[in-house]
Parts: sequence; structure tokens; C-alpha cells
Amino acid sequence: MTADTLQIEIQQTGNSRLKEVDFNNLVFGRNIADHMFIAEYRDGQWQNSRIVPYGDLSLSPATAALHYGQAIFEGMKAYKSDEGDTLLFRAIDNWKRFNKSAERLCMPTIPEEVFMGGLTELLRLDSAWVPSQEGCSLYIRPYMFSTDAYIGVKPSDTYTFIIFTCPVGTYYAKPPRVKVETHFIRAAEGGVGGTKCAGNYAGSLYPAKLAQEQGYDQLIWTDAREHAYIEESGTMNVMFVIDGKLVTPFVSDTTLDGITRKSIVAIAQHWNIPVEERRISVKEIIEALKEGRLESAFGAGTAVVVSPFATIAYEGVDYALPELKADSFVNKVKDYLTEIRTGKTEDIFGWTLKV
Repeated sequence: MTADTLQIEIQQTGNSRLKEVDFNNLVFGRNIADHMFIAEYRDGQWQNSRIVPYGDLSLSPATAALHYGQAIFEGMKAYKSDEGDTLLFRAIDNWKRFNKSAERLCMPTIPEEVFMGGLTELLRLDSAWVPSQEGCSLYIRPYMFSTDAYIGVKPSDTYTFIIFTCPVGTYYAKPPRVKVETHFIRAAEGGVGGTKCAGNYAGSLYPAKLAQEQGYDQLIWTDAREHAYIEESGTMNVMFVIDGKLVTPFVSDTTLDGITRKSIVAIAQHWNIPVEERRISVKEIIEALKEGRLESAFGAGTAVVVSPFATIAYEGVDYALPELKADSFVNKVKDYLTEIRTGKTEDIFGWTLKV
């Protein structure tokens, strides 16, 4: 079976909410498109694939995910080209990473035909929801959760997989101020830090709240053993340009294998820019900042795309990042990624898919 042969029952809404959306003033995650794709895992197989109007779910109070946290998700985007086509960016990589998360949490993997078939059919139905405004896109949220109505600590036998979408604008209105976290941890070796499971984000909320009360937008997480090495930042991977080199923490079981991150690495290598994927100490970054060797520090992720930092705070001191030059790597790679995703330049990497 291929994605194009998946049998999907479609129930189209009779009352589109599209006219209620101000596409010139999009708030991230607030406007949900008309439809959602649903598939259910029962009796050892995925079944009942359907697209229905977006709406509330009916769940038992004993639903396993609400008690034991078997819930995973992905974040991805679709873009509108100048020709009016809907373009997906590296969707197969999201499907593969979704299944990596599923395996770690004892959940069934999603066949490619279910993930991609449901996704493409949903995007075709709601294609009018893909923004054409500069800097905007259609955010896509595939997720899965356990649905056994059973109070007992064990993998569920049943699951629900859903995809819904929402038009979005810029995640950060201005470059974020980030603080290096040296007490709380996001993930430890052997844990689930390399997956997109719901609990990872729940555990980050309290330390992020404390940082926001101090005037920062997000945290830079450090390793659980020493708090000496940089891992990632909130919803982003972290990248630095030092002495003309792109330097970023290597992917491990405590960091997410970011798709935007590895796209930037591939572009830098294509441009013959030296790339180092390795352990990066906080002290190395602070020293490079003080010595003027740190050209830029930025976050990379599906939601934020490329987001340069304004400030890095460490041990009570705020270190301002240098102002970006027009021809900086950060600006150039952000523009190039946007051009690929929107079909404005040739995709030599084969990352985009026309829906």
C-alpha cells in the first residue's frame, strides 16, 4: 500500500472558519484549520482512517495517556509557493523521528502510508489555510496518545493518531533573551530527551517560568551531570558561529535530532563552511563572546526556523550578542531555507514535496 492508495473516509465541514482568520495578524497556534485526520490502533493494526471537521474528543476519565504519559508528537510546516502550490518540507524525516519516539515509549509505529497519506489528503482539503504572506506558514501537528481505559502501569493496547494544522506567523517577535540553566535539567542519559514526548515539555515549564520572571524568553539547557555543556534551548537546537565555523552540540539521547538543525548543517557543508558537531562547554561560549570570536548564537527549529539570540545570561551576567551583519551566516541561511521551502530557489537537496 502507498500513501496514495490509503482508504480515507472524508467528512467535510459545512461551516468553514477560514473567513474568521486575519492572515495579516497570525498568532502562533491560535487558529486551527477546518479538518483533522484520525487513525486508530486496535487489535494490532491501524484502522478507521478518516478526515473529519476539527472538534473536541470524547475520552474516558481513565484514558491511559492522562495518567501515564504515553503521548508523542511532531512539529512540521507546509508553505505556499508563488505558483499557489502547497509544499511540505522534509516530511519523511518527521515520520521517521515520530516512529523513533513511538518505539522509545512502547507505542506502535505509524506506517508511512498512514502518516503521509493522511497528511497529504488533509493538506489538499485545507489548502486554502496555507498562508501566502511573507514569514507565514501552515504549522502541522501530528500526535499520538494511548487510549486504554485502564488504570495500570503498562503499555496501552489501543492508540489514537491525529493530525491537525494551523496557520502561523513568526514565533518570536524579536530576538530572544536566553539564560543558561545550571540547576534544573531537561534530560539525562538513558532517558527520553531524544524523543518528542509530552512529558519533556511539561517538565520544562517551571524552570522556564522562573527565567521569564527574571526577564528572559527561554533557557539554554545544560547536561545533567555537570551543568557544564550546552544541549539545546527550549523548543530549539542551539548553534554558534565561532571563528568562521558553525559549531553545534552533537545529537545524543539527551538532545532532539532537529530537522531544521540538520538542514542548516547540510547547507553549511554545501557552502564549504567548516562544521563542528561536538560537546560545547558554556565557558567556551562565554570566552568566545568576551574575546569577540563569537559571531552569532541562534536557535533552530520548526517553529522558530532560525532565531538569533539577543542575550545569553550566565551566572548572573547578561552577555549581549554582537549585532548581525546583513551578510551574516544566520541571515543567509535563514533566507536560503525560506527560499527552498517556498519554491523560490531550486531544491538541490530534495527536501520539498509538492502536495
